[in-house]
Amino acid sequence: MRPLTKCKLNWMPVFIAAVCLVFSSAAFCGAAEKNYKIGGIFSVTGPASFLGDPEKKSMEMAVEQINNNGGIDGHMIEAVIYDTEGDPSKAVMSVSKLINRDRVLAIIGPSRTPTSLAVIPRVQQSEIPFISCAAGNKIVEPVKPWVFKTAQSDILAVASIYQHIKNQGMKALGIITVENAFGESGKEQLLDQAPEFGLQVVRSETFGGKDSDMTAQLTKIRKEGPDAIICWGTNPGPAVVAKNIDQLGIDIPLYQSHGVASPKFIELAGKAAEDILLPTGKILVADLLPESDPQKRVLTDYIKGYENRYDTSVSGFGGYAYDAVNLLAKALEGTGGDRGQIRKNLENIKGHVGVSGVFNFTPADHNGLDPDAFVMVRIKNGTWTLVK
Repeated sequence: MRPLTKCKLNWMPVFIAAVCLVFSSAAFCGAAEKNYKIGGIFSVTGPASFLGDPEKKSMEMAVEQINNNGGIDGHMIEAVIYDTEGDPSKAVMSVSKLINRDRVLAIIGPSRTPTSLAVIPRVQQSEIPFISCAAGNKIVEPVKPWVFKTAQSDILAVASIYQHIKNQGMKALGIITVENAFGESGKEQLLDQAPEFGLQVVRSETFGGKDSDMTAQLTKIRKEGPDAIICWGTNPGPAVVAKNIDQLGIDIPLYQSHGVASPKFIELAGKAAEDILLPTGKILVADLLPESDPQKRVLTDYIKGYENRYDTSVSGFGGYAYDAVNLLAKALEGTGGDRGQIRKNLENIKGHVGVSGVFNFTPADHNGLDPDAFVMVRIKNGTWTLVK
């Protein structure tokens, strides 16, 4: 009996430890199951990394801030992020992984209009809330039940540029747009809105996303004698346009789209960036805003948090992801993780003050921003100045 008793005494701690391990594992799994898992897809590397890298970082920062404040209804947020490299096919594959393998409740991104448009059919089919960080108007128009976006729309950007041009007494315009979904959307708005502002597009040219010289197109535009030129694209093409205009000695105002609203454009264009005008979210000139501006505190907190965490300057693009996470967090409240309720809550968010503007979503408007989301800026001495 002694050996048996000894055996029992020796095995008892093991048995107790095993039982504890089982219950501990169960508790751990239970805690993990309580996490609200959300997906992110951004152009973290590749030609559009100036968009995706700050978006990824901003998403991670926003998730950490929310979790540090207790999460959502006691649930922590877990972010699963993939790099699309700006490739539509990789974006589609990433969305499929997020839906089928990671089983996320919602998806934020991608960074570009072409990649956003590529994944929308999959998102719609799967009925999963999706908040794009790209600007193309076609992402949310016509309205798609599960699709939202945080970047300011092409409609508002063009209107902002045209109002400034009209105020300067200019009439004739030359436009040059990139040959992708973002450029096509911008071109459509540039042509459609011109008559509303009493303006005329006298020449329209395009360029490829990888083109390294646009002097031929710009020479054709110059021959028509425009009062100003508008370039619509994302880096690096617009920087090439700026340099070519400088090299050709074309001495008329150059306007760029909000697609270049980051320090990267100034870096790429160099001295040719001087005096260029563009509409942008308020983040680039946050310190110049009056204290009465409702966005100033949000912008100041975001900038401080981002720069302290990553030791680098912010860009407006990162703000799109930061807004998306915080909008989604608000929509998650009281849902228990039900996708349908998350979508419904998103559609009814009102007065959310974000980095990119004040959001007021409706069933007919899944962007939710108004003209106040934009300010006009001019590049002076390698930095942004607010145009009054």
